Amino acid sequence: MPWRAAPGSFSDPYHVWLSEIMLQQTVVATVRPYYAKFLAAYPAIANLAAASVEEVCGHWAGLGYYARARNLHKCARAVAILGDFPRDIAGLRELPGIGPYTANAIGAIAFGLPVLPVDGNIERVAARIFAITTPIPAGKPAIAAAAQAFMADKAAQAAPGDFAQALFDLGATICTPKSPNCLICPWNKHCLAFAQGIAASLPARTKKAERPHRIGTAYALMDADENILLIRRPPRGLLGGMLALPDTPPVAAKWQDAGSIEHVFTHFSLTLNVLVARHKTLPPGALSGPAATASLPSVMRKALDAARRALNHGS
Repeated sequence: MPWRAAPGSFSDPYHVWLSEIMLQQTVVATVRPYYAKFLAAYPAIANLAAASVEEVCGHWAGLGYYARARNLHKCARAVAILGDFPRDIAGLRELPGIGPYTANAIGAIAFGLPVLPVDGNIERVAARIFAITTPIPAGKPAIAAAAQAFMADKAAQAAPGDFAQALFDLGATICTPKSPNCLICPWNKHCLAFAQGIAASLPARTKKAERPHRIGTAYALMDADENILLIRRPPRGLLGGMLALPDTPPVAAKWQDAGSIEHVFTHFSLTLNVLVARHKTLPPGALSGPAATASLPSVMRKALDAARRALNHGS
């Protein structure tokens, strides 16, 4: 992974922090190109701090969970004022957007502090090693407490960062959510869940409530040069600070039905009805961008693509 240092070396805390924020609720394959794009735009945290939050949100567009982009910018500015990342967990926890897990990840991987960042992979390994059957989320505190026993390992004490990343990889490649490959696991002799034949069922999870469904509308107004009228979402709330299509008609126009798109957010699913119209010019002073390459969140990109297809079909 591009944010990792060679074994026995410490990673750049900027690289660890950036990758960990991007990896929250997002898989590695999705993060890789965004991580590369961010480092190209902001080689050092000072560059990120000097950028506007709108620019940062533009680079983040499509990665989801957009509060992370705003906190990323706030944190970069806080670190720039301090001169560098704090080298202790308490100091790291005071930075915007950095919770217990991220603080421990930076502390262990960048600074060699004897702490364990308990992500989903380590949580799964611990639940199985100690056969903790209390369903998540109620079982999380017990699993996290049990995981701390891993720090007694000599390897953890000698190289906390390498040890933590090895545990990440154990969970990602062997102790996987489904069909764990227990027979080749280096810890299978010590795994209570393996001994009891229940490894694949752990960690147990409480059945989630059905996700609510919402319906909305997006208005796509394009000019003759394929520029699209955009708005900037309020800084807080859904898609906060991101560019988006208006949810009310921006001008009086002959709006054409472009169908609907479906999108799933963390806490609800959305059906977005798309209406499209073309004007020779966009209103003076309006936010706009090229329709083909505008930096939009995934849901808005889906809506804009539907609008463009409808216009092209109609023409």
